[in-house]
Amino acid sequence: MTIPEIHNLFLKSNGVTIDTRKIEANSFFVALKGERFDANTFAKEALEKGASYVIIDNKDFFINHRTILVNDSLVTLQDLAKFHRDYLNLPIIALTGSNGKTTTKELIQAVLSKKYNAKATVGNLNNHIGVPLTLLSFSSSTEIGIVEMGANHQKEIEFLCELAKPDYGYITNFGKAHLEGFGGVEGVIKGKSEMYNYLKSNHKKVFINLDDVIQEEKTRGIDRISFSNKNKDTNTFINNIDADPYVTIEYQNNEIKSNLIGLYNANNINAAITIGNYLKVTNYDIKTAIENYIPENNRSQIIIKNSNEIILDAYNANPSSMLLALENFIQLNKERKVVIIGDMFELGSESDIEHQNIIKFLEKENNLICYFIGNHFYKNKIPKENFTFFNDFETFKNNLEKNQFKDNTILIKGSRGIALERTLEYI
Repeated sequence: MTIPEIHNLFLKSNGVTIDTRKIEANSFFVALKGERFDANTFAKEALEKGASYVIIDNKDFFINHRTILVNDSLVTLQDLAKFHRDYLNLPIIALTGSNGKTTTKELIQAVLSKKYNAKATVGNLNNHIGVPLTLLSFSSSTEIGIVEMGANHQKEIEFLCELAKPDYGYITNFGKAHLEGFGGVEGVIKGKSEMYNYLKSNHKKVFINLDDVIQEEKTRGIDRISFSNKNKDTNTFINNIDADPYVTIEYQNNEIKSNLIGLYNANNINAAITIGNYLKVTNYDIKTAIENYIPENNRSQIIIKNSNEIILDAYNANPSSMLLALENFIQLNKERKVVIIGDMFELGSESDIEHQNIIKFLEKENNLICYFIGNHFYKNKIPKENFTFFNDFETFKNNLEKNQFKDNTILIKGSRGIALERTLEYI
């Protein structure tokens, strides 16, 4: 069966799923394989649960006329998504970056939804499987698509751009994330800039932070829509930025008071403002959308518990985002401050030096009580009165149960693998 034929069947369905637990009546089930599973084995179950068709790549699991046998289910999913993107021919905004992708995506969607039927990547479905699923979630009623793209190796963004064919692109920043896969910071810049290469070669547009030297340099020769807090010769000039703790931004005689904490979130807001302005969303609607946006999923949330004010930023961490979070926390006008930070993963040979850099940064902060959790921090520990190191979460948890916090402002941040949001149970 050809991709156009499969697409014709897909259009009559209620959408695609790769998880039998999420099958709805008349849905398409695509059986993918991984290191520890083979979803071909669930094809029969998918049909029994109401799937209209199943796509498999193992003939041993062929069932009936509702079984579509292909050479490679993943390639078929990607080809189907690419065909569907061409079929819809709607404007697509792609974004990537080391930090802030998901928050920026959600802000852009909130702003654009004031004027358009704007649909975006759900959660973090931003890889070679997630992007096709995102594209296939768009329909003829979708007016603008927003596609988040993640990567930890070279050529991934290039491949995702060939699938999504974005009309606009935005890179949040270039930071120290996935250093192991990219081969250092220069590798990160090269890998993320594959989006710029696509936009330039296809004569598309790019949104940029003009104050970011790397963004400014890498986008020369591309049709640019920019924002700046320093240069008035820009499409969207941001007059003033403050964060204590919530980010407040002034532009075009408008003041936006967000529910996002940290100066590091300012550019995420600025990007949403710029894209909204360019696509003719009114200033009133932009302001309303951003002020009504509430972060969740352990991203820059403020939680009050047992007399403590907790800044929960435990969704993920890398050296760049960790440093930004700490800088913002230090500048807060609070008396009793506690830092609880966990290991940063996927740093490869740079791991020791990057954990040492964070420790050294905090070494001069004598008024901060600092807890470091995880083996990477523990093996680089130094003796300091306000520093305590724990080689794992269980040891830290036992300490917390014996020594309760009271009347403190607490920052919690670490990589996803260490799941520091568990700390909330013991504060």
